[in-house]
Amino acid sequence: MRLNIINKSYWKFFKKINFGSLKSIFFISSLLYFCIYFFYNIDQISFDINLEKNGFNLSLSFLFCVLSIYLNAYAWKYVVKWFGKEFKSNNLVSFYVLTNILKYVPGGIWHFVERFNFIKKLSNHQIALYSTLIEPYFMLSGSFLLASLGVIFSPLYFFLILPLVFLNRKLIYFVLKRLGSLKGQVFEVLRITNSNDQFEEKIKIISFFPTRALLFEIGFVLTKFTGFYICLNTFITSNSLDIISLLVIFSLSWSLGLIVPSAPGGVGVFEACLLFFVGRNIPQNTILISLIYFRVISTSADLLLSFPFLIRKLFKRI
Repeated sequence: MRLNIINKSYWKFFKKINFGSLKSIFFISSLLYFCIYFFYNIDQISFDINLEKNGFNLSLSFLFCVLSIYLNAYAWKYVVKWFGKEFKSNNLVSFYVLTNILKYVPGGIWHFVERFNFIKKLSNHQIALYSTLIEPYFMLSGSFLLASLGVIFSPLYFFLILPLVFLNRKLIYFVLKRLGSLKGQVFEVLRITNSNDQFEEKIKIISFFPTRALLFEIGFVLTKFTGFYICLNTFITSNSLDIISLLVIFSLSWSLGLIVPSAPGGVGVFEACLLFFVGRNIPQNTILISLIYFRVISTSADLLLSFPFLIRKLFKRI
């Protein structure tokens, strides 16, 4: 009896916490941390680059960023398929790639809105909504799984593999209900009620575990990391961190950038977290230059692939 009272008290306490404000504070703090770090080392930073010497590496980094976007798109396609909607063509993949740039728009929900509207025309309301909401959870699960490779003998390992435990047919409804409560802004913009009516009737999960979707998300994080690693090695002369440790740091930093919705595309949060986790294992000026170049490269990949979508939207407004 006493345990139930304590649990109810904790639940009431957590319900009172304004997580939106906490995420905004975390985003602003991360941005300030990165800016302070940058200006403290500005005298050691040079953005001059020898394109003849380093152009190939930067181009290769760009290609891996492009590849990561397509892997992410295919992951979403298999998420939708797992929910019971089959697409014979690659229209779903193309649309995902075209709308990826919208994640940088303030609010961090407009890519969800476009994808929801696209799926809703081809399927039912529930598949459109929940396949859009759940995709970042797949990304998080894949990223955490990669990060867990470096902390197998640490208690942190069990925390990192926990999201993966819920990616099955029996527990996924619990995850979707929690995501529904967290993504209240999405429901408001879409002008739909946060309801689970006929939830299991409209969504027909085809297998116990979404293996293909998860593998594509893991491939997405790995190719993103490869792009960053190539970029880092373009500017670094000596690296005291092994590649597994760097993969763990990258995955955790990228995950935090994904979780904090106040950061468009994880801007500022990813960079600040990676700087914090790396510490002084890599020269400060080198890691700063690498992060800035990688951000420009990855955003340029999104912009290039989304250019037709942006042009179409622009002409509709004119």
